[in-house]
Amino acid sequence: MEDESGNEGDGYTMSDSPLARWRIEFSKSFQNHLDRSAPHLVRRWLVTLIAAVIYIYRVYYAYGFFVVSYGLATYILNLLIGFLSPKVDPELEALDPASASASSESSKDSDEFKPFVRRLPEFKFWYAATKAFVVAFVMTFFSFLDVPVFWPILLCYWLFLYFLTMKRQIVHMVKYRYVPFDFRKKRYGGNDKPSSSNSSQGDENTAQT
Repeated sequence: MEDESGNEGDGYTMSDSPLARWRIEFSKSFQNHLDRSAPHLVRRWLVTLIAAVIYIYRVYYAYGFFVVSYGLATYILNLLIGFLSPKVDPELEALDPASASASSESSKDSDEFKPFVRRLPEFKFWYAATKAFVVAFVMTFFSFLDVPVFWPILLCYWLFLYFLTMKRQIVHMVKYRYVPFDFRKKRYGGNDKPSSSNSSQGDENTAQT
């Protein structure tokens, strides 16, 4: 139903050009496909793996664009650190006495298992990594981006950066005692699905015992 401002209720107005309407419809369709792909974790990462293999083959075939590859690898490493890092840095919590005391009291009052909350969620990590491979693949078709460079130096420098960054991340994990992966995930057989009612009943039974 169209209102007085000319809105048609589908995201654009009558005064929008056909290109703007197509852009809005494409954006909605693309977002819809992203939402539908969220539960399919393995399939999504298989697509990313295929994109990575295509990009590696392109760089190997062209024997160039090493600076682009270095930037891509550094960006993926940055995404990985965000994926492995907690949303709230424990080091910053330790500097704040109020939050530190509140967290200690809550941990003493409740023994409930709290899942690890990432600074960069898995879906955003996957989307950013896949988009990075696609953008880098497109960049390999522009010859002015093929900067001549001695690629073994870039490779050695990236490996040094990788080991240094991962070492710092592991030290941070050991110091504040957190694991970025949930190995205590429950399994539900048949048609049983986790629900808020089941979890609340389980809490009541635990409290009674």
